[in-house]
Amino acid sequence: MTLMEIKEEIPRLTLEERYELTEALVAMDEPDVEQAWKEESRRRIAELESGAVKGIPADEVMAKLRRRARA
Repeated sequence: MTLMEIKEEIPRLTLEERYELTEALVAMDEPDVEQAWKEESRRRIAELESGAVKGIPADEVMAKLRRRARA
């Protein structure tokens, strides 16, 4: 399969498939990335659980992004 054929197939992928493809490409380029993200995820979860940081509801985040996009 050529690169052009791969690019033509990407829009036909589901969001989940695109996510998996992206993860695979990044992991191939930098093998330690997956481990680093796991560690970062654990750190962030611990901060949330301990109360060191406060989460922002997704609807607030999305509203802020929409406002920025319109500006």
